[in-house]
Amino acid sequence: MRRPRREKKLAKILAVEDEDLVRELIVETLESEGHRVFNAPDGEKALSIVREQPDLDMIVTDVRMPKVDGFTLALSAREVRPDIALMFMTGYTGASPPQKLAAEKTLYKPFAPEDLV
Repeated sequence: MRRPRREKKLAKILAVEDEDLVRELIVETLESEGHRVFNAPDGEKALSIVREQPDLDMIVTDVRMPKVDGFTLALSAREVRPDIALMFMTGYTGASPPQKLAAEKTLYKPFAPEDLV
């Protein structure tokens, strides 16, 4: 007897990355999996999207960015949406999240698209 296929839960994800090519890769990768993806080049723009899209499921954000860094973005987003899922991306091994975010996942650059998925 065949097991029924489990359907993937498709999510609304905000991708935040200041490097255009990396942001495009993230968006394309997540959209190819069927997710609805919003994107922002910095934390400041990302915060406005968080406020405009109250049903976002997740934020995937770079840590080091101009204007508002990824940790500040995450803490501010959690004030608006305490349950939002977070994933950090960084190329710096010493980038430690604040204690309130210590349990969140971190993806180290460079990474393969399948690692993001």
